Amino acid sequence: MPIPTEKLIKNSISNHKRGKIFFPKNFSKFGTSEAIRQALKRLEDKGFLIRLAQGIYLYPKEHKLLGTLYPSLEEIAKAISKRDKARIIPTGIQALNQLGLSTQVPLNLVYLTDGTSRTISVGENTIKFKKASPKILAVKSETNILIMQALRQLGKHNIDDKTLEKINMILQKVDRESIVHDMKLAPVWISEIMQNSLSKREPT
Repeated sequence: MPIPTEKLIKNSISNHKRGKIFFPKNFSKFGTSEAIRQALKRLEDKGFLIRLAQGIYLYPKEHKLLGTLYPSLEEIAKAISKRDKARIIPTGIQALNQLGLSTQVPLNLVYLTDGTSRTISVGENTIKFKKASPKILAVKSETNILIMQALRQLGKHNIDDKTLEKINMILQKVDRESIVHDMKLAPVWISEIMQNSLSKREPT
């Protein structure tokens, strides 16, 4: 007698640590797309899984005091990019936050991607994936990408000396070759900031 799709999926999920994010695609070998959809719905109804968004499920982890521990929007975005084998680039406030230039945590995330453009609703929040230009995808250093996105968010006329000092400190840890390459792909005013940082380096 064949094993029901629901049981196959449950057994597969149980082999992983709690807190892991799953997609229907993870279980394609266990049945048709409709059988998998129905099985995931039943597992959700039983409380074995939590549906985070359409087609995105959580194998929940519980904390004695905090209750169910949900993944951050960033963790969900990274799981989606891994599933799609797509690159994602943080933008705006998130880029500022990752560089330590802001303590503000964005409620909605926007990523540039070489994958599919889409908006995913997660509760009251959203994760938006926008098609990245070939120019930004050609940037070698992830740090340089974050700097470019952070400075774009601030705007040319809102960069103070304190921000420039922090940017310079961050760029000191990026190899010269990457900066020289990547600054050619940045807007002129951002390129000038990167060039200025290079000029302050000790000769090697």
